[in-house]
Parts: sequence; C-alpha cells; structure tokens
Amino acid sequence: MLENLIIRAEEPADYKNTELMTMRSFFNKYRPAADEHFLIRIIRESEDYIPEISRIAEWNGRIVGAVYYTKAWIVDGDVTHDIVTFGPLAVEPTLEGNDIGGALMRETIKLAKEAGYAGIALMGEPNYYPRFGFERGSKYGITDEQGNSFDALMVLPLNADFSQIKGKLIESRDFEKLEDKERLAKINEEFPKYRVVKVQEDFMQIFEQHLGVVEKIEDDTYMVRYWELVIPTKLAEGLDKKPEVGSDVQFIWNHKGESKITKVFKNLLED
Repeated sequence: MLENLIIRAEEPADYKNTELMTMRSFFNKYRPAADEHFLIRIIRESEDYIPEISRIAEWNGRIVGAVYYTKAWIVDGDVTHDIVTFGPLAVEPTLEGNDIGGALMRETIKLAKEAGYAGIALMGEPNYYPRFGFERGSKYGITDEQGNSFDALMVLPLNADFSQIKGKLIESRDFEKLEDKERLAKINEEFPKYRVVKVQEDFMQIFEQHLGVVEKIEDDTYMVRYWELVIPTKLAEGLDKKPEVGSDVQFIWNHKGESKITKVFKNLLED
C-alpha cells in the first residue's frame, strides 16, 4: 500500500481530476474507450447518490482512486428492501497493485455499516470482491432484475436484517442515462484523446490482464508501453505468435515478479 494515501470525501474541486482518473482506469477494458467518467457525472446529479459513504483516494496531491455509492433496492413481489450499491470503483492504472481499491473498499464498507445500511449488492468482478466478504447473490436468493443469477452478482450483508432479504436487485434508473451517446461525445471533448482499441468482436472483458504496445525488444525481454510506463515482459508459454516492435499485446502485469505477454492481437479499429 502507498504511504501517505489519503481516503476522503470528494469535493467539487476534485471532479475533473477524478473523472480523468476514472476514464483512464476503464479505458479499453470492457469496451473500446470508456464511459465510466460519464457515469460518475450522472451519479453526482442523481437523487440516489450517497456522497456520505462515497470516497476518493489522494496520494501526493493526486487523485488516484474513487468509489461511488448509490441507493439500490431488493424487490420481492410487493416487498421492497432498501440497500446500497457502488460503482464505478476506479484506480489510476499506472498505480495498480498498491491496494488503493482495497483501501477504498475497506473504508466505505465500514461507513456503510455505521450508517445502518442492511447490505451492499453489486455487479462486479467475481474474483476480486470476495476478499472483502462479498458472496454470490444466489446464496441469499437475490437475482438481477430479470430473475437471473450469475457469479458477477454479489452481496455483502452488513447486519442481521439482511437474512430476511431476497428478491430482485433494482438499481437507480438514472444509470439508463448512460445511453445518451451524444452527451458522452460532448463530455469526451473535455478530455485527452487516447488511442481506442478493440480486441475482439462483441463484448470485451479484460479481467486481470492489460493491453499494451511493444516498444522495444531486448533479447527475450519485450518492453511494453502501458500508459506512461514501460513494463519489461516475457512471453507466456504456448504463445502462438511472437510480437514485434509496434505489436498490440495483452499481458499479465505481475507487480512483484515477472510479467507475461499472453496474446498478440490486431486492433480491429485500425487497418
């Protein structure tokens, strides 16, 4: 964990820097480019936003992480239970591996519990959130709005009342405003123009890996450009195509050991 990391409430003066960090955090991760920076604007404007338990992370005067909480509901027929959800949880990509996201989660879970919320539900990465106590929603009879159950739908009970809660997870209807592509395009004019990458057709989901470009090759070490960093990597076993200088690659960034290129791909948005 970074020394001197500060977890605090967001202030208006932080908004633009937090949005830029959030855009970088999700850029080309689940889709070409990102819209999570737009989402936090929507959240701030929403009556369902809960700023009292939302937090940002600051390190050396720089915004390096953020998490935003909103109201949510579990509906079982005519019965509605008030809970909370969160998202996005964003971390500056060049500082991954420093437990910034963990610090944000531990602090805000404590705040949500102290505020008296029965529990937290979310759609998130199933290999990440269980470390904070989240469990599959199916264990509690909780599904998405269509009645589906899957690993990404997780819940964290915060008090005994949660044992009485089951039904369908309903999130803020304000999230539907993400479909406003015209407003997103206008917002994007305020930010740097980063290279947009498409790895595959349909939905992209780059869990626990990263996208970069080979900048230099030194013997069997491939120097991969990832944002402002250049990361030394080796080739993973079984890789069927060796990268060249300029190749787009997918890689595992091992913060404490050897990083590995796992895939060489063609950006589908470029000739």
